[in-house]
Amino acid sequence: MSELRGLALRGGVAKFSARASEFVLRIGSLMVLARLLEPADFGLVGMVTVVTGILSLFKEFGLSLATVQRATITHEEISTMFWVNIVVGIVLALVSLVLAPFTAAFYHEPRLYLVLIVLGFGFIFNSAGVQHAALLQRQMRFIDLAIIEVLSLLISSTISIVLAIRGYGYWALVAWSVALPLAGTILTMLQSGWVPGRPHLNPGMKSMVRFGGIVTLNSLVVYIAYNLDKILLGRFWGVDAVGIYGRAYQLATLPTDYINGATGSIAIPVLSRLQNNPERLRSYFLKGYSLVLALTIPTTAACAIFSHELIFVVFGAKWNDAVPIFGLLTPTILAFSLINPPGWLLVGSGMVGRSLKIAFVIAPVVILGCVIGLPYGAKGVALGFSAALTLWIVPHLMWSFHGTVVSFQDVMKVVSRPCISGAVAAVCALGTTSLVNPGISPLMTLLVGGAVLVAVYVWMLLFVMGQKTFYLNLLRDLKNTPSEKINALS
Repeated sequence: MSELRGLALRGGVAKFSARASEFVLRIGSLMVLARLLEPADFGLVGMVTVVTGILSLFKEFGLSLATVQRATITHEEISTMFWVNIVVGIVLALVSLVLAPFTAAFYHEPRLYLVLIVLGFGFIFNSAGVQHAALLQRQMRFIDLAIIEVLSLLISSTISIVLAIRGYGYWALVAWSVALPLAGTILTMLQSGWVPGRPHLNPGMKSMVRFGGIVTLNSLVVYIAYNLDKILLGRFWGVDAVGIYGRAYQLATLPTDYINGATGSIAIPVLSRLQNNPERLRSYFLKGYSLVLALTIPTTAACAIFSHELIFVVFGAKWNDAVPIFGLLTPTILAFSLINPPGWLLVGSGMVGRSLKIAFVIAPVVILGCVIGLPYGAKGVALGFSAALTLWIVPHLMWSFHGTVVSFQDVMKVVSRPCISGAVAAVCALGTTSLVNPGISPLMTLLVGGAVLVAVYVWMLLFVMGQKTFYLNLLRDLKNTPSEKINALS
């Protein structure tokens, strides 16, 4: 178990390093593209990517998680799932072709026809690498996966920026969406070295397909709930509203996507190995949850306090209309970091049925919030979306942890320490920036306020909240894990 803990920690370092690199790359790309392209370009692609986003939920059909979560698996079973993924990818590309004219008619935007057809090829590229990536994750080769993710994003971002400079407009964003899965699949196949065989049907496949189907349905329900806001805005308020709202939404969800994504990709395989060891399962989950919240809470505070400065620095002055929308969406950063990690525990423990039931409840709650705010435009939708998620947090946590090895009281102890630290740090940062010369640039305000926020938060969390020993022990475990044991486990 000590080897597993060290492997998880080293994998975490690799994933967070990769996510940090990806975050810088993506923010840098957004800063460049936001100045080269118009809000309407982002809005146009944002309309159609909601449709492709729904279809993309089927590209894996949950079979990657089935490969990772299953205690034992054979080469024949993985090969069968590989060919299933390929067929699914081709079907999704054909569905994109069929949906193209209807999507263009729905939005009253003929340019979407060809865009959706081109984006359809991304499904085939992505599906081909699903099982190769799942094998790397199952073997806990997190460093290899981290390198692949960074290189794929670098390649796709470079292509997109070059096309934007050459004046291709929204096609630069389309190219990004297609080049990313293509580069990722090629690199994953090369690194994995696994070659699929012929498909074989056996009794074990039934349970894996069932598991994958539940995971896929869960993702579909949640995706619709979290993206209906952009569909409604596109239908009733046009491309500019979607472009502005979409950039604010993307900036608000980037921290959660990267932090939760990095931790979750490690947590699920680790928790799956511990599903028959309840005490260690509880301990590992709470530590992972604590790390996610420790990173997310100061991020939420920074976005709330410095919404104007962040929009100006990242997107530029012409995106000023996104500032109030971004501010209204900042509570969702914390909300997602509270309600997403319980899914690791449910999936790792094989309790995907409960996760699906929760999804069927959260979807109408979030959709109702968006519909109520729709008459008031992008600001109203942002407020409705954010309020619905915030009100759902406590019921979600109580339901998720009921009857599991983790109690609601355990979670409250984990949540309280970073929350108190974040609140004190936010007050100090806000007080400091109010004393700063109002004539200084938004970048300097962001740097000064951010430095105060981080310094006070770290001091509060480590010393006042007594978390110094916890993080020192994590560093000690990381340092003392021999690399040969890691290689043996992978």
